Amino acid sequence: MTAEVLQVTLVEGCGARDLFSVPPRVSGLAIRALPRLEHLKTPMDYEIFELGNVPLQRGATLRNAKLAYKTYGTLNAAKDNVIVFPTWYSAQHYENEWLIGRGMALDPDKYFIVVPNALGNGLSSSPSNTPSPYNQARFPNVTLYDNVTLQHRLITEKFGITKVKVVLGWSMGAQQTFQWGALYPDMVERIVPFAGSAKTSPHNFVFLEGMKAALTADAAFRGGWYESPPTLGLRAMGRVYAGWGPSQPFYREEAWRQVGFSSLEDFLIDFWEGFTLKKDANNLLAMLWTWQHADISANPLFEGDFKKALGAIKARAIVLSPQIDLYFPPEDNEWEVQHMPNAVCRRMPGIWGHLAGVGLNPVDTKLIDDTIKEILAD
Repeated sequence: MTAEVLQVTLVEGCGARDLFSVPPRVSGLAIRALPRLEHLKTPMDYEIFELGNVPLQRGATLRNAKLAYKTYGTLNAAKDNVIVFPTWYSAQHYENEWLIGRGMALDPDKYFIVVPNALGNGLSSSPSNTPSPYNQARFPNVTLYDNVTLQHRLITEKFGITKVKVVLGWSMGAQQTFQWGALYPDMVERIVPFAGSAKTSPHNFVFLEGMKAALTADAAFRGGWYESPPTLGLRAMGRVYAGWGPSQPFYREEAWRQVGFSSLEDFLIDFWEGFTLKKDANNLLAMLWTWQHADISANPLFEGDFKKALGAIKARAIVLSPQIDLYFPPEDNEWEVQHMPNAVCRRMPGIWGHLAGVGLNPVDTKLIDDTIKEILAD
């Protein structure tokens, strides 16, 4: 599906406001970036790769594990037109579609684009869809290494692919991108991680503790064994998130007005609370654990040697870092690229903070798209 077709489908299917609680006057580019409501009845537009029984890194075995994915474009005969685009925290494949379309870097007329859904996101094996005894609060811990090695199985076993032109991703998708580069240096030719680091920092970990505490403090959460959504906790989590996603000048300059909100409170309720209310609480917590413990060196290959893991990334890398990202600051990326043999870090100017990488702002979106075009032309 092209980006142009996607825009029509989403706007006609549920209305722009339903996508991420953003009013209809938001630009078409931003509309394409925003997720549909999870409860809407839409045809299944993805496929399932059956993984079998998967021994996870932290000791549990996830039985009859499933990896949901969607592809765009056609795999050529040489199998050398492949792009891998992992999902971000809580996102599903369609929430990456804002960066896919004719004339864009991720052009399905040229490339075979694979978007694997991370474990825990509600489509791949997750607390919300795994049968007892590993359901809900008993869903096992999943690492960055688990996610990427299973995605590698999809790419190699399902499609027989041996080379990937570029792996890219935003936020937690950027963390998976770094992991791809470190684990498979002879397979991955280029990487473009944006607004994400190769290892979650202690400060980032603490931010996530705040989100977790807000969610689980709701009495309706019941230790993860809720029968109906813990809406008070979900709303509180959204409000904690709101203080970290955009930057301080974003709020000072009332940039939320650019996407159609009438007041700060309108933005907090309709955008942020609206976002978390669409999600399953246990799914959010499962992926939050993965994010907190993300470290591309925390695996048998690198045994915790972070510099060694960074040094293993042979791919040509352009790391994009928003100038004011409050939990993936550019200083972290600038340190990381010093230990990567073929990498540069570029700061993304502007006030959108972490949200610079999700397609809400057409200026940042063009910068990301142009960067991918640049590296693909190299």
